[in-house]
Amino acid sequence: MTRTSKLKAAIVSTAFAATGAFAAQAADLTVGANIGNVPWEFQEADGKIVGFEVDLVNEIAKRLGKSVEFVNTPFNGLFPAVQSGRIDMAISSITITDKRLESVSFAQPYYDSDQSLTVTATSGTTGLKDMEGKVVGVDTGSTGDMWADRNKADYKFGEIRRFEGLSPAMLDLVAGRVDGYISDIPALLYYVKDKPDLKVVERIPTGEKYSIMFNKGAPLAAEVNDVITTLKGEGFIAKLHESWFGAKAEDTTSTVAVLDMPAAE
Repeated sequence: MTRTSKLKAAIVSTAFAATGAFAAQAADLTVGANIGNVPWEFQEADGKIVGFEVDLVNEIAKRLGKSVEFVNTPFNGLFPAVQSGRIDMAISSITITDKRLESVSFAQPYYDSDQSLTVTATSGTTGLKDMEGKVVGVDTGSTGDMWADRNKADYKFGEIRRFEGLSPAMLDLVAGRVDGYISDIPALLYYVKDKPDLKVVERIPTGEKYSIMFNKGAPLAAEVNDVITTLKGEGFIAKLHESWFGAKAEDTTSTVAVLDMPAAE
């Protein structure tokens, strides 16, 4: 290739790169998600991003007549990302809390959850009572992290070790670098169902509810909330639940029942 040809190719290449960058920014809605958060949002072998919340957001965007771009973001980074406007909304099984409502907004919830303790099947651990002096893994900034920190003295945990997502925590659990992992029970039940070397040994009741997060007072929150009301009425979210978890959602849960948008007390 001649120098002139190389220069032309570089110009063409730059033009394509610029076009690609523009296309990546052209989506109407930028959605932050901690990709790898099975079964809520994760990547298949072919690179496609799938999951319960991915399906939900795609349907919401369709009803709003908008396009979507998912941006892989560590869980703890989702909060400053929505507050700064770098993303329009965030998903990743995010629990609504009074503290969070002081600085961000949520649409109505669509999933009821608790925390859980997961261990290796050969560990002999049957519950939290066996975790005295042991290393507990949690996701940084998650409600599991908050619960473990509040209850560290009660259960006499030896150490709380923080991870950026389920996958690295599971690697350390299997390798014996942590003795137990505290996180959202639906994700763990889904994760361990085909892994006989791992076991969810205790449900930790916390009464959590998941929703989509927005910047404080963002008009988009109310728009999305209205769409969620419609989708609940049509049974769409209940069908998602059955599809992803293999079980029917109870009528009393936030997956089915229409609820008010949460507000700070």
